Parts: sequence; structure tokens; C-alpha cells
Amino acid sequence: MYDMIILGAGPCGLTAALYAKRYGLNPLVLERNIYGGQIANTPEVENYPGIKHISGVELAMALYDQVTALGVEIKLEAPVSCRLDTPVKEVRTQQGAYEAPAVIIANGARRRKLGCPGEDRLTGLGVSYCATCDGSFFREQEVAIVGGGNTALEDALFLANICRKVHLIHRRDQFRGNKILSDALLRRENIQVHYDSVPEEIGGEERVDRLTIRNVKTGDTTDLPVTGVFVAIGLEPDNEMFAGQVETDRAGYLLAGEDCKTNLEGVFAAGDTRTKALRQIVTAAADGAVAAFEAANYINSLNE
Repeated sequence: MYDMIILGAGPCGLTAALYAKRYGLNPLVLERNIYGGQIANTPEVENYPGIKHISGVELAMALYDQVTALGVEIKLEAPVSCRLDTPVKEVRTQQGAYEAPAVIIANGARRRKLGCPGEDRLTGLGVSYCATCDGSFFREQEVAIVGGGNTALEDALFLANICRKVHLIHRRDQFRGNKILSDALLRRENIQVHYDSVPEEIGGEERVDRLTIRNVKTGDTTDLPVTGVFVAIGLEPDNEMFAGQVETDRAGYLLAGEDCKTNLEGVFAAGDTRTKALRQIVTAAADGAVAAFEAANYINSLNE
């Protein structure tokens, strides 16, 4: 049996593992996808304190190397069920079952879908949720990206370096992303911005060959001759597995305050998965440290 199980190997989960190990505990980290979480798909990180510039992959690997050097056990296994309302918690994967008195849920959040016709059918056939992962497949082609936040702006700039033309579709008349990114984007000649517009349909038989957008103010529709559609409209929680055990807010995020404590003793929610105002790498790492501290105190109290 482990001292604690950490669900997720993003900045939050890896930081939690780092602090848990330094507290003399034996944590297990379970990750369903890739080490680093969302940052592994981020081309550039320029807002992490003390680091002027680093790629998301580099930062993810630095975190991973730091944690594994301490002897933390990390398994690439997807949790399929859990029992969290008992003194000894259990997390099951397809490979086995793991037990611990404490669990830190640091599973992050997933990319939100558009919900328009053609999206599901053409996912992987021109529809993508990761520009840095799939952008190279569209070199010298005409593509579209949907969104207006920092991720969408970063992705548009990245794609503009390798694609012939990039259409940025945003439902409002101004960006939600920061001014540095928006100014840089507007200077790029091969990026065309479509304000006040939303995707109406993604078309194509075997692959994407067009995106129909609708202007929300005029109602006019336009067909864009694109071969790729990249979706960057934010995140949503991925907490269905904890339903009926850990309390959530109306949006599905786990209810936990700055101490990362949930309604269940020994269960902590940290990072993007919990209720919070700001979801950034630095706040995820901070949550990981706090959650490990609180979990260590809880484990120590069991032995008093």
C-alpha cells in the first residue's frame, strides 16, 4: 500500500509528488496520457517565475526528471474507477488496483468541444485539439483555429509559421487573450481574423475540406476552404469518475478551497480540476505543494 495516490502527472501532480517525497512519504502517480499534462502541448511558456522562456515539453521533462530522480513511482495507467469514501482509498486501472489512505486528484481538465456538425466524425481527419501536436501535418496548407483566449492566439501564431494561411474564428469582437499575443497576431500577414463568428459546420467526406462559419451579428455564412480545424475554446472538468463521492460545483469542478480539501477526509483536489479563479501553470504547481502538505498532515494524524 502507498502513502498517497496522485491522479495526474501535470505540473500539479508532479509538484505534489515532489513535496510528498520530501516529506518522507511514498507516493504513486497515475497518468492516463503524457507527463506534463496540458503544458506538454504548449509551444512556449513565458509566464513561469524565474524562467524567461521555455517550451512546454522542456518544462514537463524537467519536472518529470526532478521527480523521478527522487525515486517517485509514476505509472502510465488510466484510472477507471475509484472508492474514496473509506479510510483506505482504492483506485483501479485496467492493469490493477492501488490503495492508499490519501488521494490527491490532480487530473487537470480536458479540451472543450465545439459541438457543431462534422466535428466528431472528422476528429483525427482534420479536426484537432492540439496545434503543436498536429500542426506539422498541415504544412503549407490553409487551416482554421477557433477561439479567442491565450491558447488560441498562441496556436494561431504557431500555425502561421508553418501554414500558408490561418483563419482565426472568434465569437466576440475582441480577444480574451493578452495584448502581447493579440498584437503579435495582428501583425502577421497570413492570419485572417473573423470576429463575431462561430463555426456552423465542418465539412468533408473522408477529410476536412471546409469550415462554414456564421456571423452572429449579421447571420451571414461563409465557407472557408480549409483542410484543418483546430479547436481552442477552453477547458472543462473531467470528473465523472468521482460523481457521487466528491462534491462539485455546477460546472463540474471539484469543490475545494485554497487548502485543497474536499468533502471527503483524505481526499484532496488540486490544480485545474478544482474550483478556482485562475488556472495557470504557477497556480497548479502551488496547489500541488499545498495538497501534498495537507495530505502529509492527514497521514501523520492517522498515526497519532
